[in-house]
Amino acid sequence: MKLLSVFVCSMLFCIQSFAQRISVSFPDSLLSTPFSGSILFYLSKTSKEPRLASSLLDNAPCFRMDVENVYPGETRMPASPLTYPVPFNDLEQGEYYIQVVWDRNLGGQFIGQSPGNLYSAPQKIALRRERQQIIHIVADKVIPAYTFKENEYLKEFIVPSALLTAFHHTPYSLNAAIRLPKEYYTQPKRKFPVKFVVFGYTGNYHLFSGYPNPMEPIDTVPCIGVYLDGNCPLGHSVYANSDNNGPWSDALIKEFIPQLEKQYRCNGARFLHGHSSGGWTVLWLQTQYPEQFMACWSSSPDPVDFHSFMKVDMYAHENMFYDKDSTLRPLGTIAGQIPWIYLRNAYQMEAVINRGEQMHSFDAVFGPKGADGIPMRIVDARTGEIDTTVFNHWKQYDITAYLQQHWEQIGGKLNSKIRITVGNQDNFLLNYPIRLMEEKMKKLNADIEFGYYTGDHFTVQSQQWLKDGNAFMESRYVEWLKKQK
Repeated sequence: MKLLSVFVCSMLFCIQSFAQRISVSFPDSLLSTPFSGSILFYLSKTSKEPRLASSLLDNAPCFRMDVENVYPGETRMPASPLTYPVPFNDLEQGEYYIQVVWDRNLGGQFIGQSPGNLYSAPQKIALRRERQQIIHIVADKVIPAYTFKENEYLKEFIVPSALLTAFHHTPYSLNAAIRLPKEYYTQPKRKFPVKFVVFGYTGNYHLFSGYPNPMEPIDTVPCIGVYLDGNCPLGHSVYANSDNNGPWSDALIKEFIPQLEKQYRCNGARFLHGHSSGGWTVLWLQTQYPEQFMACWSSSPDPVDFHSFMKVDMYAHENMFYDKDSTLRPLGTIAGQIPWIYLRNAYQMEAVINRGEQMHSFDAVFGPKGADGIPMRIVDARTGEIDTTVFNHWKQYDITAYLQQHWEQIGGKLNSKIRITVGNQDNFLLNYPIRLMEEKMKKLNADIEFGYYTGDHFTVQSQQWLKDGNAFMESRYVEWLKKQK
């Protein structure tokens, strides 16, 4: 079987079969010092902004070259680039949109969207084998810094983190959007519970910039909303302490929350809610800090049991790409049934787009740091083979295994505090590990609520889903209030 894997070309882009070459440069008006780092080339036949491609949702051609000390105005042609999905001499001929991004890696998550990166305007090119041509692409734009528009009910909250700064040796902060209820002003002496919300993959708190409405209540309970941003250069931090991303949990608990409660009128009741990667985040925080938070509603979390990691049993399977009958393993599906993207595609595309994407984000959180300072990869991108040594490090982040091992010590602090929901047709097969967790928690007589709803990863958030989740959180708040008397 021929594997469609990531290839390293040993010749110039387009090689001589296309007789076309690409050269790239940037002007000194954008950057006056030499550039060292990765240059990413994104192509698409359909997207007019190909730099926005995602390994999780797209299957777009791309390639990368790593350079040192490229001066403004200096022209470079890609030699021996890392390419996906095939060498460019095998790329289908035709018209493509192309964009080039010079990754300065200044803290943003996705390379094609990271503030401070240099990029080119989309350019339409025609790949023809018989054509003699040099295509010059100038990165004459800079991705702008995020801006945040505040108003009466909406505030930006930035807390410098000494812990993360020391780990990364560069200034670091934890950032969030604060949404205030209307009662914050009509009842100026009242204190409120806090609802921490964590976005899923691709989301960040800037989505609320300029949002005019006050914070919605937890059912009938006015609350302060804190929309945490877990994005980091290697993907989504999921607010877990990790070898590669640093002490995100510690920074939240020891630095962010004390500063929040010092600045805003919080009453000490803290609730957690998140979807997808945010769902995994809040479940992790609740189980690791059972007394810090009053309740957790985890929606469609990333795999909570590594016996079903997109239906791959990481404890038993040897290959992430292929099932025992050699069929490809899906990553994304339509209605949980029809594959639309495969694990092989995502891992191999991410071998080119080398940071910020979903599968490598798991490596950054769950895996050890390599001798080269880069997260060790759980999967060989060429073959799909799972590295069992790396997986031994992953096991500490298996939430189900953690609860099984520690329930006798922490169960009394967690009973009745956790609600986990998911759609029965989840696109990323996340309903399977949740059902595994439920079976194992029942054997422990753990008081954890599980809810299954019609819908997939993107349509599960129905009115009934919202009503049930809010009712759960309000009931926990009522119980908390009784204990304060």
